Order: sequence, then C-alpha cells, then structure tokens
Amino acid sequence: MLDHAALRAVAAVAQTGSFEKAALSLNVTPSAISQRVKQLEERLGVVLIVRGQPCTATDQGALLCRHVETVGMLEAGLIEQLPAATQIGAGGERVTLRIATNADSLGTWFLNALADFTRRSEHLLDIVVDDQDHTADWLRRGQVVAAVTSSAKLVAGCRRTALGALRFRATASPAFVKRHFPKGVTPAALAQAPAITFNQKDRLQERWIHEVFGRGINHPTHWLPSTQSFVEASLAGMGWGMNPVQLVDGHLRAGRLIELRPDTPIDIPLFWQVNRLSAGHLGELTRAIVTVARRELVQDVAPSATHTHV
Repeated sequence: MLDHAALRAVAAVAQTGSFEKAALSLNVTPSAISQRVKQLEERLGVVLIVRGQPCTATDQGALLCRHVETVGMLEAGLIEQLPAATQIGAGGERVTLRIATNADSLGTWFLNALADFTRRSEHLLDIVVDDQDHTADWLRRGQVVAAVTSSAKLVAGCRRTALGALRFRATASPAFVKRHFPKGVTPAALAQAPAITFNQKDRLQERWIHEVFGRGINHPTHWLPSTQSFVEASLAGMGWGMNPVQLVDGHLRAGRLIELRPDTPIDIPLFWQVNRLSAGHLGELTRAIVTVARRELVQDVAPSATHTHV
C-alpha cells in the first residue's frame, strides 16, 4: 500500500510549486517533504516531481495527485456519513480539485458556476487554462479530474455532458472599420487589416474568414493572450477580433464596436467531461456548471471540431 503521507507530500509540492510551500501547507519541515517525495520516487522507480522554479509534477506524479484528490473526496463523503471517522484520522483536510477550461469560458460564464459551487462546498479549486481542444488531453493524461472541452468525443474513463455553445462575433471599433474597410470588408482589405489573435492555438479568425469568404486569407495580426484585453484592444482600435457575445453585445448596441459582417457569428460547442471515478463526488459541481451553461450559452448547436482562444 502506498504511503499516504508521501502521496500528500507529492500533491502539495505539485500544487504549491515548491518544497518549502508544501512544507508550510502540511505543517512539516521542507526536509521531511523532500525525504517523503524521494522515498516514494525510489520505491516506484519513477520521477514524480520535476525540481525547478516552480516544481511541477511529471505525468506519473499527476496521476498520484489525482489519486490524492479522489481519496480526499471519498474521505470527505465518509465524514458526512460517519462523523466519528475523524477520530481515526479520516478527513480534516480540504480537497483541491484540479479542473481545466478555456480562457473565454473562464472570462464569461464559467467563473459564475465555480462561485456557485464554492458557496456550497468546502472544496478548493485549481483551475488550468488551455485551448478547449487541448483540455481533453489534460484529462487523458490524468492531470485534471474534469474539463470544459470542445471535443464531442468521450475521453476514455470519463462522463460527458453537452453544455451549449459559446458564441463569438467578428468585431472592431468604428474608427478601425472606417480606416481599414472604407469600401467594405473585402478579402483585399482583410489581407491588410491587423487582426487580434490570442496565441498560436487560436484559429477563430481563420475559421470566420473561411466561412464568410469561402477561402483562407493571409492577414497581419497582433498577439494578445487575454480575453478581457481582447475586447479592450478592439475598443481601442488595435485590430479586429472574435469576441464572446457576453463581453461585446453591450458595446455593439452602444455603437462602440461594429460587427464586420452582420449576423455572421461563430458558435463553439462545449462539453463538460469528468473522470468517472470522481463523477459521483463532483455531482454538485457538475450541476452548478450545467445550470449556468444552459443559461449563458447558446443551445441546440450542432457539435463541430473547432478552436477558440485558450
């Protein structure tokens, strides 16, 4: 049987990023943390923690971290049903759940769901942000217990729930449109007008161009990895970009932003996938996420393989 104290040490180092902070969180010395991690690594014959600034878990270490989360959830449930279990050392520590999502969801609807969950749960949250086409990989590698993903394909060992679609519109400021599209939004004008792109994984601008014009157009771009700054940059006239409707509808109604081509949104279907072993213990979180998603996202949209900002 694995040493529970050693498992907690690995999880604490991965979560806090250092042996010193892990020691503080577990109320032991840094040398004790180092010894526990080293002994577990030697026993298993694999490296669990990559030493650095910060320290990070290897794929094998991440699997153990998810195991610690699962055990913590089981113990928390046991305490609810059997309070006397605290006398034998079960429970007593708050479980941190590692969840992956994309930045646009986090910047629009997802945080409301998380806040609703935390008002009713003692669990803590560790949110990982990545492109929603890549969050499924975090689940496959066992690095998170749940994820918002655009993939309709079920990740092995998980349960999947359709959430709806996050809608984006191609927007720019009136001044930008007047400067770069005096004769309308044409392929020639788009080839010269700077776009705003989140990062190298962001393909929304390319998809919108292809759907509107039927072909790709090589265009200049600014790189700006921030959902909120995306909107601010559009308002400031830096470029045109694909922005979530939740963040730009008010600006569109007020005339501070203009849709490049009216009524040409891009809808990105999203799914909530949860590790099956943890699904029962994350029922409250799933309910909170589904409730907010059904209210905030576009419903009845056919699934498709797409990209959004990370």
